Amino acid sequence: NIAYPATGCQKLLKIDDEKILSVFYDKRIGQEVPADRLGDEWKGYILKISGGNDLQGFCMMQGVLTNTRVRLLFKDGMPNYRLRRSGVRKRKSVRGCIVDSQLSVLDLVIKRKGDGEITGLTDVTAHRRLGPKRVGKIRKLFNLSKEDDVRQYVDHRPLPEKDGKKARTKAPKNQRHIT
Repeated sequence: NIAYPATGCQKLLKIDDEKILSVFYDKRIGQEVPADRLGDEWKGYILKISGGNDLQGFCMMQGVLTNTRVRLLFKDGMPNYRLRRSGVRKRKSVRGCIVDSQLSVLDLVIKRKGDGEITGLTDVTAHRRLGPKRVGKIRKLFNLSKEDDVRQYVDHRPLPEKDGKKARTKAPKNQRHIT
């Protein structure tokens, strides 16, 4: 699974060749790897390992320095754990942060773009379904000053048309933009 944050697109590659995948083995989450081995179109690209899942679906966890599965005691505030009841700790299985051949999915992010374009990943831009809601974030996105009216820059999302009715749009409440 390869993501390109600049366009917001993702692409799923199925690679069965161990020779190609061996460049990722023994690397940890957060390390950057050249993508030249994936093919000629990937020349010059640098990929960062951001996570993955093993064959049984257990996710990788940053900071667990092993390439096997371990059982950790989780508490509130730890990653990969959602508290259901106050004060409860739970022992869960997670995979270490080192890549090996037992992974079924490896999540990668493009850190540096190479020479060529990759179809469906770097050549197209995915539309942002939801825009920012807060005034400060809208001002940052559109480089607005304090005097500009933020309400004109709100992202209006079109709703599906119903038969016989006119097209409608949906946007965040105006009260959030005034205060």
